[in-house]
Amino acid sequence: MKGLVADLLDWDTLYVAGRLHKPVLMLHKAEDEELHTALKLNLFFAVHTALLLLPELFSEEQLYMTLAGLSYAGDFRMYVGEDQNKVRNIVGAQIREFRALYTPILKELEEYAILDTLQGMGEQDTSPPARLYHLSMLPKRLQLMLIREWNKDGRSRDLEDVLRAAAHDTDVEDVIHRGIQDIVKISSLTQSIKGIMTAGATKSVRYSWSKVKKMWKSLQR
Repeated sequence: MKGLVADLLDWDTLYVAGRLHKPVLMLHKAEDEELHTALKLNLFFAVHTALLLLPELFSEEQLYMTLAGLSYAGDFRMYVGEDQNKVRNIVGAQIREFRALYTPILKELEEYAILDTLQGMGEQDTSPPARLYHLSMLPKRLQLMLIREWNKDGRSRDLEDVLRAAAHDTDVEDVIHRGIQDIVKISSLTQSIKGIMTAGATKSVRYSWSKVKKMWKSLQR
């Protein structure tokens, strides 16, 4: 339970947290208060992150694809063996479910972003104060990565100074995207190694080959 909550709150691996950025069928309602809070905060973190990655004007599909794609950024399996339309397919097949999952979150953030589901378009405040707010609401792992990036010059800026500087940096979304990629890259490699050890080399090779063929078909579309 501690590992699950830590991933939801800090995005240590984005393994479980990332999967829960997509609509899932909950077999049991989270009765543990800490877990319930962590599940909700994980969705808020995802929206704050997505808004920092999106332009001032964006489509509803863009928003959901950004949210669904967070856990695939940096996953080497997306380059070798996965359907290249995977994220688009996930969103396209579950647009109503994404809407139901994120509408309550977006309603609480209407001061910063508005999504018109009838028009299928959204608009957000991209001013430095708005960006600072989103940055201050990122999970701990991403904030630590921002600190490391802004202190590459040898200085020792604290979190408050880093976030203030990042809010005025027009390239901060690139830093955030690289941070997410770094988290997912390590996690995806770890999970793949575990899969090989569990399933065995022969079965893993067969599975990987089937994935490569699937990816090739998606590229031909």
